[in-house]
Amino acid sequence: MSQTLSAATLLAVPLAPLVGSALAGVFGTAFGGNRIGRKLSHSLTILGVFVAFVISAMTLKDVAIDGARFNQTLYTWMSVGALKMEVGFLIDGLTAMMMVVVTFVSLMVHIYTIGYMEEDAGYNRFFAYISLFTFSMLMLVMSNNMLQLFFGWEAVGLVSYLLIGFWYNRPTAIFANMKAFLVNRVGDFGFILGIGLLAAFAGTLNYAETFAKAGELAQLTFPGTDWMLLTVACICLFVGAMGKSAQFPLHVWLPDSMEGPTPISALIHAATMVTAGIFMVARMSPLFELSDTALNLILVVGAITALFMGFLGIIQNDIKRVVAYSTLSQLGYMTVALGASAYSVAVFHLMTHAFFKALLFLAAGSVIMGMHHNQDIRWMGGVRKYMPITWITSLLGSLALIGTPLFAGFYSKDSIIEAVHASHLPAAHFAHFAVMAGVFVTAFYSFRMYFLVFHGKERYDQNPDAHHHDDHAHDAHGHDDHHGHDHGPHESPWVVTLPLVLLAIPSVLIGYFTIEPMLFGGFFKDAIFVNHEAHGAMEELKEGFHGALAMAIHGLTTAPFWLALSGVVVSWYMYMINPALPAGIKARVMPLYKLLENKYYLDWINENILARGARALGTGLWKGGDQAVIDGALVNGSWKLVQRIAAVVRTLQTGYIYHYALVMILGVFALMSYFVWLNK
Repeated sequence: MSQTLSAATLLAVPLAPLVGSALAGVFGTAFGGNRIGRKLSHSLTILGVFVAFVISAMTLKDVAIDGARFNQTLYTWMSVGALKMEVGFLIDGLTAMMMVVVTFVSLMVHIYTIGYMEEDAGYNRFFAYISLFTFSMLMLVMSNNMLQLFFGWEAVGLVSYLLIGFWYNRPTAIFANMKAFLVNRVGDFGFILGIGLLAAFAGTLNYAETFAKAGELAQLTFPGTDWMLLTVACICLFVGAMGKSAQFPLHVWLPDSMEGPTPISALIHAATMVTAGIFMVARMSPLFELSDTALNLILVVGAITALFMGFLGIIQNDIKRVVAYSTLSQLGYMTVALGASAYSVAVFHLMTHAFFKALLFLAAGSVIMGMHHNQDIRWMGGVRKYMPITWITSLLGSLALIGTPLFAGFYSKDSIIEAVHASHLPAAHFAHFAVMAGVFVTAFYSFRMYFLVFHGKERYDQNPDAHHHDDHAHDAHGHDDHHGHDHGPHESPWVVTLPLVLLAIPSVLIGYFTIEPMLFGGFFKDAIFVNHEAHGAMEELKEGFHGALAMAIHGLTTAPFWLALSGVVVSWYMYMINPALPAGIKARVMPLYKLLENKYYLDWINENILARGARALGTGLWKGGDQAVIDGALVNGSWKLVQRIAAVVRTLQTGYIYHYALVMILGVFALMSYFVWLNK
């Protein structure tokens, strides 16, 4: 254990945002008497996250350069027999990278929020929530045991519930946060079952102790079946990841979560909550490597999510929902990489995606502000000349998203495609097709949004909602004058544009400088385990890697680049040169359009079949089981039976001696007759 990492210093990382959150949440709101104003509230929370970021950056330096490591229990909550429930930190390459990503993106979101939420009545409450969210995510990624992992897992879910429903006076926001909460409960049920199975058979919740017993666990079968115990446990854990990281079919909560303010869309959907599932599977790689069945399932689920969620992004007109479906698709790419045993590639894409997706969300929020809270890209156009900083940063983020050579997204996305191609698992063929097709789809919908927003004719005056208040506008701050379009677009203040610029830098450069140590060096050497004999994708990638610059140059000749370029060109032609073409295509494929518009009818299925079926089952169990069997037959039936028997027996209790004497004589006669009959 390295002496360069101290427990006290590491403890400050999650506690600093927690302290800021507590101060702003108590003394900056009506709960504590509004004793501190807006400026002090945002200053305290930003300071807390800044402290966490600085310590995280120093920790990353110690881990990457000096090889420092930390794995220690800080507090034992309770012991149940041999099972210890503890709080502790595990700091290695994977954790250090996640700490920096979480704190940096959170810091940018905090600064951005000063401008974006300036006029909102819940200003201090919002800062308290996002700092609490940061604390929860840090506890999750820094944990060295599954109990603390589960605490952070549930805490980010709880705070996301508060943030998605931040504008709690809107029915749509309340519906969205309840939907997110319930869908995540489905995934979390599988997650806790997986943790319970591992704890029951490994006898520990500690990562290192569990991984040390992985070989023994692989020899066990699930009681009463011939299934591998480890396969069942890994699939249960992955069900948790499906909910948290919004994988098909548990993805339905994420698009609706756009009802929350834009800053939290960036924080939840870029670097933190939705990537928790990806992080968890990568952390559990020593277990997942022993189950090809679980890896194949992960490949299939990720491939479906990557491709079919991208299709939905094509028809979206809300600027935030386009970016949201892009997030779903990119989470599918990360999941595919996990299934191909390219765990380091998955978390590498997690990192690059965090920067450019946070950039795109915050840029979308800047456009919404500049457009007086209009979110419909059909009524924008020509914004580039009014909002130059937002324009150039959005362009850089879009180029990174589609995998343009030399940009961050290129290195991680191309590595995923190559890893899947090199995988020999049965599901890899379908997954490779899905991620390749997804390249074109991603480029098409990304630049459809880009062209409609920043180029072409100005369409502000054509918006049917331009001159009246829209109660359903996603990011309205409750001020009617913000919905009018009497004035043209305008660039956002510096507290909004500064985070855009700071996020644009890693969106362009981070992949070039980190791909070699992260994928082919020793950065994740003791954090991620891969059985190269059974799953040789990473070894094949390593053989073909000749440097970041050579990879980018070679990328200009590969199919993904030409597919992405084709998507951009087709989008440009359809929306800039021949804008009548999309309407013509829509008319010819109306059934397909309806399928996409209704999001594959999954919401309808959930609400009308699953929810109603569950309600009917519950009603049946209540009326048939509880009322009829338990209350009717067992409880009420038992006393009624006793009552009827007692009524019959009571008639024999007359109180007359001669009646009792007659009964006794008759009884003696009956017994004598019985014994005489026996002796014959």
